[in-house]
Amino acid sequence: MQSKATTVEAYLAELPPDRRAAIEAVRKVIRDNLDKDFEEGMQYGMIGYYVPHRVYPAGYHCDPRQPVPFAGLCSQKNHLSMYLMTVYGEGEAWRRFTEAWKKSGKKLDMGKCCIRFKKVEDLALDVIADAVRRVTAHEYVTQYQRVLSEARAGGSRRPAAAAKAKAKGARPGKTTKTARIPAVQQAATRAARKAATKAKKPPAPAKGRR
Repeated sequence: MQSKATTVEAYLAELPPDRRAAIEAVRKVIRDNLDKDFEEGMQYGMIGYYVPHRVYPAGYHCDPRQPVPFAGLCSQKNHLSMYLMTVYGEGEAWRRFTEAWKKSGKKLDMGKCCIRFKKVEDLALDVIADAVRRVTAHEYVTQYQRVLSEARAGGSRRPAAAAKAKAKGARPGKTTKTARIPAVQQAATRAARKAATKAKKPPAPAKGRR
C-alpha cells in the first residue's frame, strides 16, 4: 500500500500502534547496520534506503530523479514487508542469508527479495543485520552498474539465449533485461507506473438519477 506521507515520521504516525512498533524495530536494525553513505527517506510510498545522488549522481536508471533503491519497509494490507535487495537472486549472498535464517528456527516467507511478516517476532533480526552490514554503498553501486551493463549488453547475446531456451522447450526472450534487474528496483518501477496511471485516470462520473 502506497502512502502519501512525505517523511518517515509522518509514515510511521499513520500506522496502527502494533504495526508501527514492528516497523520501528526493523528500522532500528537497518539503521544501526547501514553504511553511512546510504540514506533513509520516503521512496515510492514506503520507507526507503537508497544510494543518494551525492554518492551516485546518475540516479536510478528508470527515473534518474530518484536515487537507486537498496532496501524498503512498508505496511501492506495483510502483512508487513521488507525489501532487501542485497539478497536478490540465488547467489552467494542469498545462500548465506537463507541458510542463516534456517538456523535461526524462524520461518522465512520470502519472494525474490521481499520478506513478508506479521510481527517482529517472525524475523531473524540478527540475520537481517548481517545482510545489511555486509555491503557498503560504493560496493552496491559497483554491483548495480554491473547488472545494468549486463542488461544493456543483453541484445548481443539474445540469439544464443533464444537457442538455449528453444532447446529446453521454453519460450525464447524471457531471460532478458527485467530478469537481470534486482526485484526491489522492479517493484519500485511498478509502483511508480501505478501511481502515474492513477494520477492520469479521470474521476468516475457522479451517479445521478435517470
